[in-house]
Order: sequence, then C-alpha cells, then structure tokens
Amino acid sequence: MEFNSEVKKATNSIYKKISDIMPEIEWSTHAPYIYEINKLKKEKNAVILAHNYQTPEIYHGISDFSADSLALAVEAAKTKADIIVMCGVHFMAETAKLMSPDKKVLLPDMRAGCSLSSSITGEDVRNLKKRYPGVPVVSYVNTSADVKAETDVCCTSANAVKIVNSLSVNKVIFLPDDYLAKYVATQTDVEIISWKGTCEVHEQFNDQEINEIRKNNPGIKVIAHPECPPDVINASDFTGSTSGMIKYVKENQPEKVMMVTECSMSDNVQVDNPKVKFIKPCNLCPHMKRITLPKILDCLKNETNEILMSKETINKARKSVERMTEIGR
Repeated sequence: MEFNSEVKKATNSIYKKISDIMPEIEWSTHAPYIYEINKLKKEKNAVILAHNYQTPEIYHGISDFSADSLALAVEAAKTKADIIVMCGVHFMAETAKLMSPDKKVLLPDMRAGCSLSSSITGEDVRNLKKRYPGVPVVSYVNTSADVKAETDVCCTSANAVKIVNSLSVNKVIFLPDDYLAKYVATQTDVEIISWKGTCEVHEQFNDQEINEIRKNNPGIKVIAHPECPPDVINASDFTGSTSGMIKYVKENQPEKVMMVTECSMSDNVQVDNPKVKFIKPCNLCPHMKRITLPKILDCLKNETNEILMSKETINKARKSVERMTEIGR
C-alpha cells in the first residue's frame, strides 16, 4: 500500500505520538493500513479493541479502546457499534461476545490462542467439581467460554484476591494459572486448589535475570505480573496486573523500570511516560503477534473470522463474568 501525502497527513498526529519508539521508515509501511482501517471502521460502525500486548502501531494507531481483556469487553458492550474487532487472542474475543451477544465479534487470526486457555477444558472443570464437591470454582478470565460456563465466578489478575475472599469459604478451586494461584495463596487465608497451567511468556522469566539487570541498572524498579513464577515475584519491587503495572509507572515515574511481562507493553507504556527509561526483556507472545494490520484490515473489510457460540454457552458462561463485575475490579 502506498504511503502518499494524503495518508501522511491523516496519520501524522498518530506518528508524532510514537515517533520516539518507531523509525519513520517503519512507520511508512504501517501508516497506509492505519489510514484504511480507521476509515473503514467508521463506515462499518465498528470498534477496535487492542490488548496491552499489541504492538504500538495497533495499540496507538487504530484502537478505540486499549486495556486488559476484561476492560475491553466491558467497554465494547457499552458502545452502539455493530462490529467488534478484537486485537488480542481467542478467549478475549469470546469474552467480548459473551458481553455483547448481539454484536458481530471478529478476530483477525483465529489461530491466536493462549497457553493458559488451552491448558484446561470444560470437561476438566466438571471432573474437578466431582473430585471436590461443593467447592466453588474461580476461573481466570484467560479461559475459554466452555470453562467459564462451568465456573462460579471469573476473575482477573487485578481482582483475583478480592474475588476469592468475597466467596466467604475456606477452600476454592482456582483455574488455570498455577503461578497466579500461588500468588493469590500468599494474599489470602483461603485454601487454593490450583491447576498446572502457565503463561508461556511469563514463565520464561527467572530471578537470575532480574538480579543481573539490577546489577547493571542501579536504582531500577522491577515490576512483575502475577503470572510470573514465585522467584520472580519475590525478586521484584511490585507485583500487579497489567492495569496495576501501568498505574505504578504513571504514579511513581521511576527513573528506570523493568516491566516483567510481554515486551510490547513496555513500548506502549513508554509512549505515555517519556521521562521513564524502560529496560525491556523482550519476551514476546507468539499468539498476540499473529495479529497484524493487514489481517485486521482484511478481517474488517470482509467481516471474516466471526466468533460464533451457542446461546446456551453464551448464557451459562456470561453468568460467571457478570458475577465478577458485580463484585468489582
């Protein structure tokens, strides 16, 4: 696609925002797609959702809402859009469909999955409930609709502890992230029965890496996602959800920071915090990186890769998400 004067003029304000993290020659390949997507979404009454792990040209260039997965689904449900394009992974698109069953929800690449979501099935949850009768099931939002349909209440990394404590029980089944479950167990007196799922990005980090970065960057603040292994969390200065990490940087403005999470998030947060120097351990999510501008344009233009679920699954799965939103973030 051509990077002509019309495209340059229409996208110049976007490029100014991210010019510190993207060379102009790279921008010239992205801008024509951004121009066409932004034009097309208005014509089709579509909203584009971008998760925090999307690349800057998507996150800052075309998204109407950029946040964590649940916030995206909640915000999209408030709009009068006919079409939702989820720039994230499959379970996020499903969650958006649960919250907006009458809207057309599209995913630019149906292969964009998640190691956490794929680690457990609805059948696995049914078997756990037979093994632990009467014990409530709390499922991380990073799960399929089939798992959510077997769940009492969902949670995010931001409100996992609050959700567990709100149930007023001695024991819960917490799925599927084993590391998040271990973190929650340190923050509550409730007994946690966990599952052995992990995030393939966060499990790559280790405390030796963090200690080495500290040695080479005196005074650095290390902030970790609770999907990280316990040794990483123990070696960090702060642990929080993606929204919590963004808030920490915004409010504290550390001279140097390392965000122990997916690499693109550091790029996106850096745009809004230019005085902070980000040390980036570049662990990328291969599933998030399946989402590209050409795929988004094709998906929106042809309205392909629609998320389809039965009404029964939608109604059952939505209850666990709605219960979570009632308890609060």
